[in-house]
Amino acid sequence: MSTTRPLAHNDKINDGDSALNRRDSAIQNGTRYSYPTYYDTDDTAIQTTSPNVLTDGAHVKSQASNSTNKGFSVVDEYDAYDTKPKHFADETQDAPLVKNAAAPGYQYQDLEFAEPYDPTDVNTKAPKNQSSFAKFLASGKYPLEQRIEDKKRGIGRQRHPFVVYTLTAAMVGVMIYELILNSRQQGSPISLKPVVNPMLGPSSSALINLGARYPPCMKLVDAVPPTLNIACMNNTANPVDRICTIEDVCGFGGFHDKTPNQWFRFITPIFLHAGIIHLLLNMLAQLTLSAQIEREMGSGGFFLTYFAAGIFGNVLGGNFSLVGIPSVGASGAIFGTVAVTWVDLLAHWKYQYRPVRKLIFMAIELLIGFAIGYIPYLDNFAHIGGFVMGLLIGTIFYPVISTTKRHRLITWTFRLIAAPLAIILFVLLIRNFYTSDPYAACAGCRYLSCIPTSSNNHCKGTGLTTTSTSV
Repeated sequence: MSTTRPLAHNDKINDGDSALNRRDSAIQNGTRYSYPTYYDTDDTAIQTTSPNVLTDGAHVKSQASNSTNKGFSVVDEYDAYDTKPKHFADETQDAPLVKNAAAPGYQYQDLEFAEPYDPTDVNTKAPKNQSSFAKFLASGKYPLEQRIEDKKRGIGRQRHPFVVYTLTAAMVGVMIYELILNSRQQGSPISLKPVVNPMLGPSSSALINLGARYPPCMKLVDAVPPTLNIACMNNTANPVDRICTIEDVCGFGGFHDKTPNQWFRFITPIFLHAGIIHLLLNMLAQLTLSAQIEREMGSGGFFLTYFAAGIFGNVLGGNFSLVGIPSVGASGAIFGTVAVTWVDLLAHWKYQYRPVRKLIFMAIELLIGFAIGYIPYLDNFAHIGGFVMGLLIGTIFYPVISTTKRHRLITWTFRLIAAPLAIILFVLLIRNFYTSDPYAACAGCRYLSCIPTSSNNHCKGTGLTTTSTSV
């Protein structure tokens, strides 16, 4: 066993190579040798034979000896990273290697050879192994400092976004079915005749038949009655030579001579996409941004936020978009998750890295997203409605870290306002959709999702190109 030998006062200190000789000799003999620092009687350091820095981050810390010897005094204390002076242990022969090892009342056990857990022993406790559900319930109970650190590192309530993975798989499967259906009807998975789908997907008639949001299939629209003739799914000619009624194209068993009421078209468009390009763009956003939001919120809160935003976006679009143009896509739901990032930014402003810069970039991204809503088959009202509802529902379910009573009070005030406001918006707009003329309420709102051109009659009317035949 190596020992530590302090430098004696009668050792040579003026010999130029004595320090190196003593160090080499100590290494050969197995003795740890500490570099000394010499002090004059007035505690002023005058010479040192060791380097100031022994290793990266380590240093020599010295203090004057209490020796009464006049001339030089030596301290050989070595301190690595520790700023407090260390004291030498008792170097007597009978001193224990571990301090207080022999003190009464202390019991030690060799951890390498500890006895295994015995389930029959009543004096031992079984190791705790919490279930995933128990961990989820306790997710908000761990220390506040740890929650703040996890927030800064982007660590949420759960590791995997199960809802996002499930939704993405379902939407990819639905897209494949869309292409198969269009291939059976027109001979090509992508609509090329009579109109090319810029999103590389099926025809508008096929999208209506699959469940796109289309007001004439959901309620009685005077300008687009169920008996109106439009192009069938298998039409490839221009002008149209294969015509069907609105009721035939809407599918799902038709209306049976009753008022159209396919209310589920507020939900089904979330799973449909206008084409391959539309799907790829939405899935890219969903697997990155939406997935992170689910990790932070948990699957339950994310599920409610996602579908509330997606459905409300379709409700708003059904009120103010042109009634003759179908709309599909998960964009409204994804914009709802975008809104949650705004909730996170505003609620955790002091924990964000460069929050002002982040706010500017998020505002630019939001404007770009609204601009994309003018592309055919997309609906800006779905984006706007999804974002608004995402703010409200996200405020309710997003886990906010509150370090002060004032912050907690503000958070719960917004939550108590957001919950009834979300319900009121749903009720009013659904009622308005079925019982009144949305255009009368806001004549200029249609321009938020329509660029005036001659082809759409400058965003007036239904936006539908009708087909008439002579008997």
